[in-house]
Amino acid sequence: MDPFNFNELPEVVRLLFEKLEQVESLVINLQPKNEEENELMNVQEAAQFLKISVASLYTRVSRNEIPVSKPGKRLYFNRTELIDWIRGGRKKTLTEIPIKAISDMRRHNAYKPHKLDEY
Repeated sequence: MDPFNFNELPEVVRLLFEKLEQVESLVINLQPKNEEENELMNVQEAAQFLKISVASLYTRVSRNEIPVSKPGKRLYFNRTELIDWIRGGRKKTLTEIPIKAISDMRRHNAYKPHKLDEY
């Protein structure tokens, strides 16, 4: 912003308010537009969402393979957590596997403790 004098102060304040409103609008648009993203689902809804049977869903819950909340006797599933769980189970491509292996080896070797020479 260029320097301004006292007489230009009202115009500068007006411009600042306009910019502030633009920033506020951007922040509001960053928030989830769809309230369904954080929606809690019951067992039937979660099974339908994941396109698996209710029995398969119960099996995955009993194996602690899937994120679930259990206040009392009922099971609840958060839509966002299920989406993250699905994305986390993504298999690596043939190109990604060697890159990850090299990265892991470098990290492992970098932090490997060295034996001290014995006297």
